[in-house]
Amino acid sequence: MIAIVAAALLATAVPPGEEPVDPYPQSNANAGATPLSGTATWDAFHGEAGVSRIVDDLVARLVADRRISDIFKAHDLVRLRRTLKEQFCYVLNGGCAYTGRDMVAAHKDLGLQTADMGALVEDLQAAMRQEGVSFAAQNRLLAKLAPIKRQAIGR
Repeated sequence: MIAIVAAALLATAVPPGEEPVDPYPQSNANAGATPLSGTATWDAFHGEAGVSRIVDDLVARLVADRRISDIFKAHDLVRLRRTLKEQFCYVLNGGCAYTGRDMVAAHKDLGLQTADMGALVEDLQAAMRQEGVSFAAQNRLLAKLAPIKRQAIGR
């Protein structure tokens, strides 16, 4: 009985620095894309350290980008960084699990438009270039993430 309670508490524990969120079913399916095969693209992203640098750079760009910065003002940027790192690692076949919400729930009520997603992709491309990720590897990730647009903006 104690083990069950402890497991439940761990499953709902809020990582340090993050704001609590309502419980939701966790699944890799929530990542919005399936992993690439092999590890060549993961290696092109310089593994976990590279993905971490890319996401940190991306989030900094998003909050500084006047086109879309308002979207991120009221958001938990600690959680955003963590879940983006998990999502990219999962999709790049880096051996990570994705623990974030599904793409529809994660983007609900944000009022995202196609132009917002375009700005985000431009910022992601700049962060990947800064990390020295090849154009071909960038395109492999972007192709995997492209279907998320429909889930995020509802079209």
